[in-house]
Amino acid sequence: MGIKIKRDDLVLVIAGKDKGKIGKVKKVIREKSRVVVEGVNIVKKHMRARGPQLPSGIIQMEAPIHVSNVKLVCPMCGQATRVGFVIKEDGKKSRVCKKCGKEID
Repeated sequence: MGIKIKRDDLVLVIAGKDKGKIGKVKKVIREKSRVVVEGVNIVKKHMRARGPQLPSGIIQMEAPIHVSNVKLVCPMCGQATRVGFVIKEDGKKSRVCKKCGKEID
């Protein structure tokens, strides 16, 4: 089964420590079925100095979370929903909101 979420989609986190947060998808990692969501799953990373421009220190960054822990927020109805697919007359496949039935893209 493919990943039904794309970059720049608005998603709701439905499981984990950040449950209930809404954010935009920054990156999709298809090989591991994971997504990086803006402002979600913040971790601290200890960085070694890499020249004068990048000093050492503890930086905060978003870590990937599994795609099963997020739900797409429909841009039409504004609700967290599952994603379906429909094939149009011209043979193109597009995503559909399972709650309101409208096309997502």
